[in-house]
Parts: sequence; structure tokens; C-alpha cells
Amino acid sequence: MQRRRILLIEDEESISEPLAAALEREGFDVRVAATAAGGRELHRSHQFDLVLLDVMLPDGDGKEVLRDIRATSRTPVIMVTARGEELERVLGLELGADDYVTKPFSAAELAARVRAVLRRSDAAAPAPAGGVLAVGDVRMELERHEALQAGTPLDLTVKEYELLRVLVENAGRVVRREQLITEVWDTAWFGSTKTVDVHVSALRRKLGDDATGPRYIHTVRGVGFRFASGAELET
Repeated sequence: MQRRRILLIEDEESISEPLAAALEREGFDVRVAATAAGGRELHRSHQFDLVLLDVMLPDGDGKEVLRDIRATSRTPVIMVTARGEELERVLGLELGADDYVTKPFSAAELAARVRAVLRRSDAAAPAPAGGVLAVGDVRMELERHEALQAGTPLDLTVKEYELLRVLVENAGRVVRREQLITEVWDTAWFGSTKTVDVHVSALRRKLGDDATGPRYIHTVRGVGFRFASGAELET
């Protein structure tokens, strides 16, 4: 079986060297970049299955690197930082990070998170046999792994696509936050259900939805979210 390829963007050798060695022992093929510029170049010139990205880099902000990656790629990204503030985590998730770890952490914990994110990414990949989900002017081509609104493709991250899929599959019904965590982030997710709200906010923006008077995604306070039914969207 081909080894999964990981890009580690981390400037501290005391972290990158033992971490890369530990991940290699876990069966991964790891390339290391010590700068934002080096990480961007490696990501452009090579195919990776996952990126581990430090937030603080000597020549730039890791969140800017994440923004650049998301502009061209759905490669899963795990943000790595010494900061533990919730604001930093939320900013990373809003920009499309798939998970977030705070230093210090063990190599075993990080390897477990890497495998969990890769499982979710694999599950979200286009299936050999697909179908179509359609509610109102929102259409999802499952085989092509594409979501469209009024015929225009939506630029969604992997998580946003899967979140939309679950909501559209259950159009007209309330989907609890816990169910969304299970289906989109799977049971290996280490965070809180707040990440669901972050991704729903991003998805609403891309749908042109207004949180104060939503057309597509409605919040059911204290429970979860409901995608409007076809009848509602036709009115």
C-alpha cells in the first residue's frame, strides 16, 4: 500500500524533526518546510494527502498559508499552534482547517488525529456510484462531489460539502449538532460542537444566506439546524 504523504510546515527544528520521525515510524511519508514560502512551494509542486501547518512562521502567518491552500485545494489541513485561545481555533476553522492541535501534544495524539482526518477525507471523496440531491435551487452531484446553487458551483471545503449533504438529505427535518459531529467529523472528533456553528456560518455565507432571516439553513435553538424543505424554497 502506498504511504500517505504529509507536508509538515513548522519552523522549530526541535519540534519538526522528532515529529517527522515519529510520523515516519507510523507509516507516513513526511516532507518538512520551515517557512511559509517553502510550504507554499512544496504544496504547489507536490501532491500531499494532508498538511500539518504551524500558525506562527518566521515569514508569515500560517492562517494566510491556509487561505492560499484553500484557494486551490481541498487537501486536509491540521493547524498546529502554541496558542490555546478559542479565537485562534475559530479563525482557523473558519478559514477551512479540518482540525486544530495546541502545543504541547504527543506524537501519538497527533498521529491519531491525522488518521481521523484522513478517514473523514477519504469518506468524503467522490463515490464510484453516486446520485443527485436537490432541494429548491440547491443541487448536489454526489458522484462528481459538486454542489451547485442555481446552476453555479459552490466553492466549498470538504467539511462544508459534507455538512451541506447531511442537511440537504434531511431537508425539512431538524438535525442535531451531535448528529452532524458524528456524520461529518466522525466519533474521533476531539473538539466541541461549536465547530458546527462555525462551519454553518461559513456555509451560510457561501449560500448568500442571512442568519437573522435565513432562507436555507435555519437554527433550532439549543438543538441543531434544519435545511428548508422544497416547498418552503418554492414560496
